[in-house]
Amino acid sequence: MRTYDFTPLYRSTVGFDRLANMLDRALSADAGTNTYPPYNIEKSGEDSYRISIAVAGFSEDELSVEMRDGQLVIAAKKAEAETPGSVNYLHRGIASRAFEKRFQMADHVRPVGAETKDGLLHIDLVREVPDALKPRRIEIATSGTFDAKPVKKSKKITQEA
Repeated sequence: MRTYDFTPLYRSTVGFDRLANMLDRALSADAGTNTYPPYNIEKSGEDSYRISIAVAGFSEDELSVEMRDGQLVIAAKKAEAETPGSVNYLHRGIASRAFEKRFQMADHVRPVGAETKDGLLHIDLVREVPDALKPRRIEIATSGTFDAKPVKKSKKITQEA
């Protein structure tokens, strides 16, 4: 198992705590332990994504999709099984164990819909960057055409009681 010390990163940066914590979580998770259920992450457009998770054997009522603390949390729990002994499996290859899958969402990425189709749960995501953070083109004025006026200070108004 590999371990990385992020102490120098914490010492020399300000405001990157979330990034460092995300890297720490990603590196500390063992890659082979969280492979159930299988999933795909697709980029379906410039600012749109889709997560597809294999959920064969689960009904829509047994699935849960939530946003919590910047994470997309997908959970499934099978409803109580029929009475023991009512079904005698010769081979059971379709897993029906409960699971919880977490995906860390980047800033401004949010889910817009979820649907089940053909044994897959599809979750559509979109990245919406606020207008204040989008790049803006600033026109460059030619000499003498720029009409800038200084901002006047306002007088304080006092009320007497």
